[in-house]
Amino acid sequence: MVRLARMVRELLGNRSANATVVTAFSILSLIGGAGLATDTIQWTLSKRQLQRMTDSAALAGAFALAKGNNGSSAASSEIARYSLLTLNGSPSIETPPTSGSYSSNSKAVRVTLNANKPLPFSSMFMNTTPNMQATATAAAVGFGTYCVISLESTTATGVNFSGSSNVTLGCGVSTNSQGTTAVNAGGSSTISASPVSAVGLVPASNNYASGTVLNSYSISQPDPYASIGLPTGYNCSNQLNIQPSNGNGNQTTRVQNNGNGIQCYRGMDIKGSVTFDPGTYVIDGSTGNPFSVGAGAVVNCTGCTFILTTTSTDMTTIATARMNGNATWNVSAPETGTYTGIMFYQDRRALSGTTNFITGDSSSFFQGAVYFPTQEVQFTGNSSMNSKCLQIVARTVTFTGSNYIQNVCPTNSNSKAIAGIQIRLVD
Repeated sequence: MVRLARMVRELLGNRSANATVVTAFSILSLIGGAGLATDTIQWTLSKRQLQRMTDSAALAGAFALAKGNNGSSAASSEIARYSLLTLNGSPSIETPPTSGSYSSNSKAVRVTLNANKPLPFSSMFMNTTPNMQATATAAAVGFGTYCVISLESTTATGVNFSGSSNVTLGCGVSTNSQGTTAVNAGGSSTISASPVSAVGLVPASNNYASGTVLNSYSISQPDPYASIGLPTGYNCSNQLNIQPSNGNGNQTTRVQNNGNGIQCYRGMDIKGSVTFDPGTYVIDGSTGNPFSVGAGAVVNCTGCTFILTTTSTDMTTIATARMNGNATWNVSAPETGTYTGIMFYQDRRALSGTTNFITGDSSSFFQGAVYFPTQEVQFTGNSSMNSKCLQIVARTVTFTGSNYIQNVCPTNSNSKAIAGIQIRLVD
């Protein structure tokens, strides 16, 4: 014992031995700190990778839902694209989500992923591999209001502000065009509208008013009237001709609707003054007669929808619309029924390459939607024309003249601007 005590005293009094002990403990601390730092970095990186996978999967699923496709399949495919982490168990994909603030929302997708991540240093002291989890919810949410939507889906220009047109809109403009000039602010046009959105590029232009939001590479907007079909159960009369005199001087001709609210004509040629009873009027172009409103004509109707179609198997005969700039158009869309809020509806089978001309004089009044999903609409405005509550949905849209669509619809009207959507993470 005496010898042992002497050795301990000698060791404690030896400075070099003290330094060795301190150094040994310092090295262990450095190794431990480095190991923990390495584990922390790897854990943080892996957690971010897992969250990125989860976010991307949820966004892909919500985007697919917005386009009418299978959200779960799209989310699964997006997960399969990644090979950065090995997942622990099967992914949880809920559409609609069963929990969270977007629970039961049919436009939302919730994705939960789990992954085991071995840690080089910590694993020496752990019996099990730590598990990490990431959750994300994405949904189609509102983004602006639009009164002009172009359904063009190729690289062609969807909306064209031409020449010296002066366009003032109290709402947004959107096109599904994927082109590098999806919206063209051409010539000396002046445009006050926001947002201006496109799947492709909306080039910057001095023609836009200050503060205009240009939203390139956005999600395509759905056809707001895609679920509405053509009427059935009617028979067609010959072409409706309304002449200036019409055999009764300058009086206005009244066109009555039949018992089921649908009246069909094999074309309409309006050159005089006419008042339509409320209802649905089908223009059958099978005999080659379009819907035409001539200079000096006056068209009145409260609660009318004009359907342009054909009873022929030749789709080139689907009726088109041509309204003269000196005509007076005083028409509002129905407030109830199948065609609520729709003033013009053209058959979706109509072939592209044809332009429909919608215009009127300073006394005209428009309330409702102009729907030409597969053809162009050229809208020529007038600074005095009342088009406060007008919506245009067409394959392509061209503006000429002075157009004022204020997006101010009567509070008791079912005609209204169209709510836009975008896909984003919501939870």
